[in-house]
Amino acid sequence: MKENVGVTEKVSVVIPCYNSEKSIKAVVDNVLDILEKSYQCQIILVNDYSKDNVWSVITEICACHENVIGLSLARNFGQQSARMAALGHVTGEYVVFMDDDGQHKAQDILRMIDKLKTGYDIVYAYFRHKKESGFRVWGSNINRKMTDWVMGTPKDVHTSSFFVTRRFVVDKLRDYTNPSPYTFGYFMQITKNIADIEVEHHERIYGKSGYTITKLLRLWMEGFTGFSVVPLRIASIVGVGMAVLGFIWGIYTIIHKLLNPAVAAGYTSLIAVMLFCCGMIMIMLGLLGEYVGRIFMNLNHLPQYVVKERLNVESDMEDK
Repeated sequence: MKENVGVTEKVSVVIPCYNSEKSIKAVVDNVLDILEKSYQCQIILVNDYSKDNVWSVITEICACHENVIGLSLARNFGQQSARMAALGHVTGEYVVFMDDDGQHKAQDILRMIDKLKTGYDIVYAYFRHKKESGFRVWGSNINRKMTDWVMGTPKDVHTSSFFVTRRFVVDKLRDYTNPSPYTFGYFMQITKNIADIEVEHHERIYGKSGYTITKLLRLWMEGFTGFSVVPLRIASIVGVGMAVLGFIWGIYTIIHKLLNPAVAAGYTSLIAVMLFCCGMIMIMLGLLGEYVGRIFMNLNHLPQYVVKERLNVESDMEDK
């Protein structure tokens, strides 16, 4: 760790790690080389039960740098929970969240902090041109539009997994105990004093995105039901609308039959209406089940994460 005389401000960088043994060292070196010129620096690496040898690499990094903390989770909890696991060890005035694949560069952290100092609480990196597959870009865009609509994100702000916050935001985030955390949604409950700056999205150092259709759907559902009752209100509105349409259709059918006695009963149309209505009912019940399931998990106090090993940490902390 370099001694930066006269520097008092500290930056904590949180990096969830998953199957990144061939990229994480380069990411850490980049962060240290850039940030230690202007700030005291702390890095927290969270191994989210990777299938490769990334924990061995993290162990080597921690042995060389006292200001790098390593945490290893007992199973794969997901990126959101991995971030939550790091929060109890954060000591910086500014907290950066970034990925482990090299697509986020430390040079942009300085610009984001400068923007934060102009009066914002959270500053996101905006990637106009993403170096990702079309599927991942599409999924990210859908997720952003969903959160904009449900949570009321400022329309001129683009969110991403690369952002910097003030310390008070992270301190408040520690109170978030949902076993399926969706940190962006909780940020919107803390503050909407947010901004973004456009930065370059770089090529991955190695590998490909670990997000699958299943993981993206899970993320959408967590965001959709985690911090808003809008979906339930939509379900109620749709239910009322279906009831009104059904009543109107019933009146129309009766009148049509009275005026045209020879008209046979519409078996096909009846089946179509029944299938449509049953489908809508099942969707609404599934949506209601998501909310009930979240209540059940909260009542059972399921953990957000479980830390199995810690490096460069003086004392153990309880898992949430």
